[in-house]
Amino acid sequence: MTQTSPPGWHPDPGYTGFGPRQERWWDGTQWTDHLRVPPAAARSRRIRIGAGITAAVVVLAAVGGGVFLLNDDSGGSNDSASSPSASPSPGPDRQRGGPGDSGGNGGDRGDGGSESPEQDQPEIEKGYATDLASGISIPVPDGWKGESGMGAGVTTGSYACPGDTDEKCVRGGVFSAPAEALKLTTKTAKATAEKDIKTNAEASYGEKIYGGITSHEELKSEAVTVAGQQGYRVRWKVVTKNGDDGYVESLAFPSPLAKDMLVVVRSGFDINAKAPALSVLDDMTKGIKAASGGGSGGGTDA
Repeated sequence: MTQTSPPGWHPDPGYTGFGPRQERWWDGTQWTDHLRVPPAAARSRRIRIGAGITAAVVVLAAVGGGVFLLNDDSGGSNDSASSPSASPSPGPDRQRGGPGDSGGNGGDRGDGGSESPEQDQPEIEKGYATDLASGISIPVPDGWKGESGMGAGVTTGSYACPGDTDEKCVRGGVFSAPAEALKLTTKTAKATAEKDIKTNAEASYGEKIYGGITSHEELKSEAVTVAGQQGYRVRWKVVTKNGDDGYVESLAFPSPLAKDMLVVVRSGFDINAKAPALSVLDDMTKGIKAASGGGSGGGTDA
């Protein structure tokens, strides 16, 4: 098949090897920006998080005020300017070749080739960082940088970490991933947030980049509604040995894609005049929504 192939969903020719292969919409003449999770997963409102996704999605090795890393399965890392998204937008070369064209990596036509790209599937939206694996979109405030993919990140204010100047820290960061990808096996939003907060704090302001946390104060431990789901959040204020102190928060709630999949949103904000106000985090939390086209799988009690 060439550029005369009829419109349809096909394996994404721009697939980079990170996470599971998605499908991209071919409009009959060129590849569009529409992406979707393979139909079988979407119909069941479920995305199984396997080892491949766990490696490619934010391992969130360090977040928030700490190092912004998106780890791949080779152990490398990328900062917010170069972190891998779900798939690059199709370039001119890919636009010239249609599904199955010998010049690309296309494959057989996907399920429902005559369907419209406006499917009940997660899509990346302007002004949001979209977590395709979790089915949520996080608002990107003015002046911040957003990264979409199998996991999402929103950051501002990059600088050299005080404990390791070869690493880059951020003044504020909000990151999401399925709980399973972060190896969290707790079954409720409350238990997941309570379990994750310590890991989040240590990753964001821990020994290597801030000399360690000398003490912490719990500021919030409460139920909260996020993207129409009943979730739970825990927020700490942490005191570090080197550099700025910070706020960290772990938020957990059921995915809009599947009520039995929990999403974790880790946040970290430095405490200093250059860092964003903590009220920005509250506004971003209120603005988290089900990804456009992602549907709603219903919630569970926190």
